[in-house]
Amino acid sequence: MREEKVTGARSQGPFALVRHLTARIGAHPPAVAYAMTTVGASMMNSIFSFYYVKLFLNKYKISEGAFHQSQVVYMIWNALNDPLFGYMQDNSRMPCCSRRRLSILYGAPFYALAFLLAWFPWRAYQSGDWLSGLHLMVTLCAFDGMLTFVMLAQCALFAEISSQHQNRLRLIQYSQVASLVGSSSVLFCGLISHNMEDFGAFQAFCVLVAMLACGCMLYTGLNSESRFDSKTHPDGSSSSSPSSQPQLSLASVVSMTLQILINRDFQLFVLMNFFQVFMVAFCSNFTMIFAEHLIPPDVLPSLAKSLMYGAAFICPQILVLSSQRLLQRYGYYRLILLTFYVEAGGAAIMLLLGRHHYYLLAFFLTANMVLVQAAFSLFNLPLADIIDSDLQRYKRSTPLSSMVFGTNALFTKPAQSLSPMLVVYILNQYGYESLKDAAQATDPSVLQPLYGAMFYLVCLVPLSVSALQVLAWQPFSIRNSHTIDSKYIDG
Repeated sequence: MREEKVTGARSQGPFALVRHLTARIGAHPPAVAYAMTTVGASMMNSIFSFYYVKLFLNKYKISEGAFHQSQVVYMIWNALNDPLFGYMQDNSRMPCCSRRRLSILYGAPFYALAFLLAWFPWRAYQSGDWLSGLHLMVTLCAFDGMLTFVMLAQCALFAEISSQHQNRLRLIQYSQVASLVGSSSVLFCGLISHNMEDFGAFQAFCVLVAMLACGCMLYTGLNSESRFDSKTHPDGSSSSSPSSQPQLSLASVVSMTLQILINRDFQLFVLMNFFQVFMVAFCSNFTMIFAEHLIPPDVLPSLAKSLMYGAAFICPQILVLSSQRLLQRYGYYRLILLTFYVEAGGAAIMLLLGRHHYYLLAFFLTANMVLVQAAFSLFNLPLADIIDSDLQRYKRSTPLSSMVFGTNALFTKPAQSLSPMLVVYILNQYGYESLKDAAQATDPSVLQPLYGAMFYLVCLVPLSVSALQVLAWQPFSIRNSHTIDSKYIDG
């Protein structure tokens, strides 16, 4: 009965205009439906990752101890919820968990509400207030929990809509256009709120973003389908129907997880991806802080910095879109490896030039974030190939898409917490915590060690991490999936 109601909403709901426009412009309806979740998630994730560290450190004045405690709890929850939700979505008998689009449909409103938690303080915080620490802990866990539930379903859709490389490239292309639209929220947020100086305008804009993002994800939930949803048994039931799936024992779950873990390509990807997640968090959380302290306002005023921050979120999608021919010709393996070499080379050059070349430093901060985000946008391709390989190797009836994505996240998501914890600890060793309370009264000469530490972080972190990624990524063996039209027949 609930499924019939959802089907009726799809045919008569408020999204009929979007479907009509999609048909008029000749767009691919399944790709549009898939990409709408990317629009909504990009709008919220970009703002959240870019502003939450600065908000809690500078405005809510959270103590270093409370910040680290929140990050540790977040790190544990962040790692555990991905395989937990992955198991639920691959094996649950409840349609809201087992059907990809229904997970997005029902999870979207809670995802949007969790996004709003950070921007509204629970009271007027004093410096070191314990409640600000609890606020951060609840915010991180709630936001990541709903992000995981919705985005795991979308990641599974990526692998299950089609097995053909060209179709997956089309999903990447549509997703990058969607991400380009969604990531522009950082640019508009910075312009409207003057980089969060007008906090009331910032809050109002976040409420608007939450509403728009929720609507976009609801469109996916009402209009997207996995190719496994359409497979039926002789009795007419769906092969992915909860009632048709046998309940897996704990031993079966452990066995399947071990089968995923012993895949050497999966191991190499996870190791490389751990460092990439670390870099994404490093760039998203601290680019704004580094730019404000290392680049004087008379060199780059607030408006120019807002445009710089916006470009750092918008240009990755433009770069990926412009690389479609290269992806088709050379494949994702070579392009990802190339970004690591470029990141390392750029960091080495910037380190040699020094921090007083302000325009070059601004360009490096932006370009490094663009490369990191652009490479990260391609990571669904190797994971989808790993899922295909697992499906064929073990002759499964349906792929373990959510479990593969969830197991990957189990090992890589802790980097999202380790990155800000490590950087905040290093900065506080050079007086950053005291700077928050007395920025105007601090002698500029006293700040030189802090600025030096910031600059070395800006250069040495990407240089070291990209070198480690090259070593981890080079042995990856699935390099030529772009040359194979179809690894197996789509159902």
